[in-house]
Amino acid sequence: MRRGLTLLLMLAGLGIGSAVTAQDYPTRPIRLVVPFAAGGGTDLLARTVAQKLNEAWGQPVINDNRAGGTGVVGSLLVAQAAPDGYTLILVTSSTHAISPNFFRKPPYDPVKDFAPVSLVANAPEVVVVHPSVPANSIKELIALAKAKPDTLNYASAGTGTIGHMAAELFKVVTGTKITHVPYKGTGDAIREVLGGQVQIMIGAPGAVIQHIRSGKLRALAACTRQRLPEIKDIPTMAEAGYPAVEASNWYAILATAGSPSAVITKLNREIVRIMQIPEIKEMILRQGYEAKTSTPGDLGTLIKTDLAKWNKVVKATGMTLN
Repeated sequence: MRRGLTLLLMLAGLGIGSAVTAQDYPTRPIRLVVPFAAGGGTDLLARTVAQKLNEAWGQPVINDNRAGGTGVVGSLLVAQAAPDGYTLILVTSSTHAISPNFFRKPPYDPVKDFAPVSLVANAPEVVVVHPSVPANSIKELIALAKAKPDTLNYASAGTGTIGHMAAELFKVVTGTKITHVPYKGTGDAIREVLGGQVQIMIGAPGAVIQHIRSGKLRALAACTRQRLPEIKDIPTMAEAGYPAVEASNWYAILATAGSPSAVITKLNREIVRIMQIPEIKEMILRQGYEAKTSTPGDLGTLIKTDLAKWNKVVKATGMTLN
């Protein structure tokens, strides 16, 4: 009985400690790692979340840009941090659902090394072509690609990015042969498509919308099942008869694995509140993103599901990084 009573008291003590941790958190600055260079879309989302968390909790939330290796540098830093909820990371589908599949021995486990907190945004990819391409619809583009295999090129922001994988998924599903031309970033890729050196690109709305509106690029379809609010006149791949060509770059907040569950819950509630603020939703919509949140459990499921999905596409390309 004594042992049983002692165990109950210990468990009760742990419960009280957890509650106190969540109630007091945060008591010092939080670091929000961004695994990309400053100035991009991921950085914008991170700074938005950081500012609002600071306003809500009165503790500094410091953005820490750690670019390198398609997210590997920043992700490793957080995976190896103390599991206390004071080191967070804003990841994308590229860093946690695509990139790990390119390694025979991934430098980090996107599932086991992290604690999911919440989604913050989503950006379905859009298929665009240079106006010189004689195709005004996805079906016409597929017909052209099949009539002239290996003559059309598509640009991407680099090997392993969502744009690269979306195009490879497009090729697998449609049975077309289109050549990949990787660049060092989205800006370089768009510049080449605008100049007509490369005919096709599958890119994020925020990167291509202005060029679609100006007529410098022709949008053929969004890689999603629902039309995008900012370009409602653009049909979806599902409407074109290819629902399997679904590709979105989602953005999410994670903590180090083992961080207290009560802290994760508190973070989730606050981030969900932030992303529901009307002016925040409108601001990121103008940038081509859709505010989207989740429970920690649903985010964990999404990461696992997308890992498996993109693993099949990576295997189809036959590429590995090491």
